[in-house]
Amino acid sequence: MRYQIQGETLPVVICHLEAGERMITEGGSMSWMSPNMLMETSTNGGLGKALGRMFSGERMFQNIYTAQGGPGMIAFASSFPGSVKAFEIAPGQEMIFQKSAFLAGEAGVELSISFSKRFSAGLFGGEGFILQKASGRGIVFAEFDGHVVEYVLQPGQQIVVDTGHLAAMTAGCNMEIRSVPGVKNMLFGGEGVFNTVITGPGKVWLQTMPISNVAGVLIPYLPSSGA
Repeated sequence: MRYQIQGETLPVVICHLEAGERMITEGGSMSWMSPNMLMETSTNGGLGKALGRMFSGERMFQNIYTAQGGPGMIAFASSFPGSVKAFEIAPGQEMIFQKSAFLAGEAGVELSISFSKRFSAGLFGGEGFILQKASGRGIVFAEFDGHVVEYVLQPGQQIVVDTGHLAAMTAGCNMEIRSVPGVKNMLFGGEGVFNTVITGPGKVWLQTMPISNVAGVLIPYLPSSGA
């Protein structure tokens, strides 16, 4: 499979497949394709894996596209202004993504649910509790909100991230939720009550414009139901 990522504000990944090669994606993610791409809707691994994908922000069913009778082409566009990144997945090279980051991937990639190691993250971390884990083997494409900045963390090195800005990290990183120190900081600092702390070793990808932040900014400008 060959691919090209085109566009900046609203990117699209265009995949060129050899005969018999397959891609998996969520329903509605396909943007355009050659007429010889055959679509099949499946739980792709059974009910258990389908439920796991649902809890990690994806749909239970996936669409599998196969190039029939010769080379095929299929494109997947992002659903929000931001970035599309490609990641090579292999045993020992698993990735952890934010909820709903998965755009498409080769058929050898498996998606599952990934929980934070600390239960407190589930109580207070919001989007940080339930994440997506990409394992198996193949290339996976993930869509992130806004521009993406990459950091390489050494063993024990940490970075503090505002909730929602964590886009992805390698599976070797550790994530925990910590409260902002000081009652005054919590109440009047304007930065929320909790932060996400990522500890290396590994790579971290941070996004500049979480869709949740955009929604919060737009709410005051939306007409009320009683208007």
